[in-house]
Amino acid sequence: MNETPAKPVAAAQAAADEAAPKRAAAKKKTVAKKAVTTKDAATKKATVAKAPARKTAAETAKKPAGQPAEQAAKPAKKSAAKKTAAKKTAAKKTAPSAASAAAPAGKAPAGKPESRVAMVRRARRMNRELAELYPYAHPELDFTNPFELLVATVLSAQTTDLRVNQTTPGLFAVCPTPEDMAAMDPERLEELIRPTGFFRAKTKSLIGLSTALRDRFGGEVPGRLEDLVTLPGVGRKTANVVLGNAFGVPGITVDTHFGRLVRRFGWTTQEDPEKVEAEIAEIFPKSEWTMLSHRVVFHGRRVCHSRKPACGACGIAPLCPSYGEGETDPEKAKKLLKYELGGRPGQRLNPPADYPGQPAPPMAAP
Repeated sequence: MNETPAKPVAAAQAAADEAAPKRAAAKKKTVAKKAVTTKDAATKKATVAKAPARKTAAETAKKPAGQPAEQAAKPAKKSAAKKTAAKKTAAKKTAPSAASAAAPAGKAPAGKPESRVAMVRRARRMNRELAELYPYAHPELDFTNPFELLVATVLSAQTTDLRVNQTTPGLFAVCPTPEDMAAMDPERLEELIRPTGFFRAKTKSLIGLSTALRDRFGGEVPGRLEDLVTLPGVGRKTANVVLGNAFGVPGITVDTHFGRLVRRFGWTTQEDPEKVEAEIAEIFPKSEWTMLSHRVVFHGRRVCHSRKPACGACGIAPLCPSYGEGETDPEKAKKLLKYELGGRPGQRLNPPADYPGQPAPPMAAP
């Protein structure tokens, strides 16, 4: 039996052992190299994937405004713009405007709609405060009976109550009754009422209504609106003046001053006198109609003038949505006040006993 020599086997084993570390190192190096290569490939792939997106964004930025791609390319800017707009909106809601800051207390912020209920409450409060300001409010035409008031009201069209009051003493001295006036010579009547203006048309109305009173109502002024408006020259305004002040029948008198103020007060937007009357009648109880008319007209003649209201001297300014249309400086506004509030005579030659001002002077002799 042959045996393998021991020396060659030992030599081969020693060579194998010596080569093993080298093979392990080489294998390790190969694995590491593969990992690096894989990582580089992944990085390159990601870079390639991102490149088109960046290119698209750059190209999109050059496109004109309004295209959808622009919105996608600038999400960050759009988000920032939204945040800025939101901050501005919040600031507007929080901070009061200069106009609202300057407005008197109690006035609703500009732009905020007022409900019907809130308007009615405000209107009634204004009426109460006007009653405190003008406890002596009254019709500013001199009269002693319904016929005199009817004639004076017809004459007051297109002129002042003062001029009417200065004219009627001479008129009623000549024709104190409907019968007397119906029998007047038209030319003579024209001369008597000439200072009030439009004397020819007014003469025709006065003779016509006096004749109707004599022939249809027994020489008496009727106490019903339906009858009064059938008289020549008599409309709803004149009829309500007579009913409210000569017969105690509540009525709303919509003259120039009343219409102007109730629109400024925000009680109505109507221009037609009958529509104004109907809307105001829905706001206030019937018992207030006559005195409400006097208070509003008093305020319009003394404070809330047509062209330049004296807002700075107005006692109801905190409740008025039109505050600021006129002079707001208190000292300058005081100079705009008229009649007793301005230290000057009133319109009546024979005012009520509680009137705090001076009576009007009679017409100067020609």
